Amino acid sequence: MVQLLGILCDTMRCMKTRQRSFRLSTETLELLDVEAARTGESRNALADRLLGEALRLERHPLVRFHSGASGRRQPLLVGTRLYVHQVVGTVRASHGDVDEAASYLGVAARLVRAALDYYGEFSDEIDADAEAAKRAEDDERRRCERRQRALG
Repeated sequence: MVQLLGILCDTMRCMKTRQRSFRLSTETLELLDVEAARTGESRNALADRLLGEALRLERHPLVRFHSGASGRRQPLLVGTRLYVHQVVGTVRASHGDVDEAASYLGVAARLVRAALDYYGEFSDEIDADAEAAKRAEDDERRRCERRQRALG
């Protein structure tokens, strides 16, 4: 049971919370309410997620967040469809050669460096994203193999 809770916390990126009080404009509160209703998130959870992402965007302006097919919000490089974990994996496969990785990915080296800067600060989350992507890839491969076997 404890292991299951640990996995859930890793998946959901559980964090301890603390109470704070903020004054927000009426317009911001209205936007928050509309978005919370649209996404089904609580206002507190949505505000926490959006504020956390906004602070990360301030520090890493070439990174944005996107909800993937699995519903996980993951950081990706601006102007591309490349998730940070994909860029990090490519740099590793290139033995740390940023220019080689950039060439392979068809992006500017500054974008690769931006992904590495983000990874340097949030490596645990990026590694979890890479593991989740690997599991999804493995699941899809097994489904495809079963489909092929069923067709004979």
